[in-house]
Amino acid sequence: MFNITQEMVMDTLGMFGFLAAELTVLFLLISYAVGVLQEYIPPAKIQSLLSGKYGKGYILAGLLGAITPFCSCSTIPFLKGLLRAKAGFGTMMVFLFASPLLNPIIIGLFAATFGIKVTVFYFTIAMGVSVIAGYTLEKLGFEKYVKPQAYIEPALVGKSQGCASTCGGKQAPISKWKKIWLTTWTDFKKVLPYLIGGIALGSIIYGFMPTEFVASIASEDNPFAIPVAAVIGIPLYIRAEAVIPLSAALAAKGMSLGAVMALIIGSAGASLTEVILLKSIFKNQMIAAFLFVILGMAVGAGFLYQFIF
Repeated sequence: MFNITQEMVMDTLGMFGFLAAELTVLFLLISYAVGVLQEYIPPAKIQSLLSGKYGKGYILAGLLGAITPFCSCSTIPFLKGLLRAKAGFGTMMVFLFASPLLNPIIIGLFAATFGIKVTVFYFTIAMGVSVIAGYTLEKLGFEKYVKPQAYIEPALVGKSQGCASTCGGKQAPISKWKKIWLTTWTDFKKVLPYLIGGIALGSIIYGFMPTEFVASIASEDNPFAIPVAAVIGIPLYIRAEAVIPLSAALAAKGMSLGAVMALIIGSAGASLTEVILLKSIFKNQMIAAFLFVILGMAVGAGFLYQFIF
């Protein structure tokens, strides 16, 4: 028993260290990249592309999500950039839903593990629900649940935001690259408590929840297997590279394929860390709506997959 407990503790600490390092680097790199893009692509252009006019913006947001290799957590800094660029709310939500579900890593592993037919089914469901959910949330007026501070550019540290040093009695303008970095670092410090808290909780669940337990409560004999798998998927933080192999192993242990589909969507579409990070952007009503969409997509896809295949 001691060896098992020790192994679980080591797995938990290892996952915490790995995720803390990976997500910190990802957040900083992506935030900086978004800042660079904003430097060269004016907000009006982004707003025009993702305006949602005639439905084109929604599809474009879904496709943008499909080609970006973001996990559920690393989507957040990109979302912050879209908010500050005043892109359409509905299209931003489409990107938020679609990006972690349809990133190239998941789609490639999905095709290699489960075949083209299952991959096409997964892609169609994830894209379709993301677009419908984004459009619906906008029409229902959920934009009012975005926190006002999410639209505000972080104030730069220092006595003057436009000056980095003095030369010859005149203040030299701060370089745009340093300005982007200062904005990125300010953003990072704001979300750091959420990031560390979410990683800690997710790592504990990862280390102490054995796959055998998941399979036992989500077998084909359990009529609640699909909803249970969808709910388990959200707190069970799984990286894109691991979610598909783990799901294949669970299927081999007896988990129904519908439940496997629900677990993949639940774990890839949302995570405990992401939900905590979203608290810095959204009010509770928007967080609830986000979770409702992901869980609804996961459960619906699971039952539909079980019915069709």
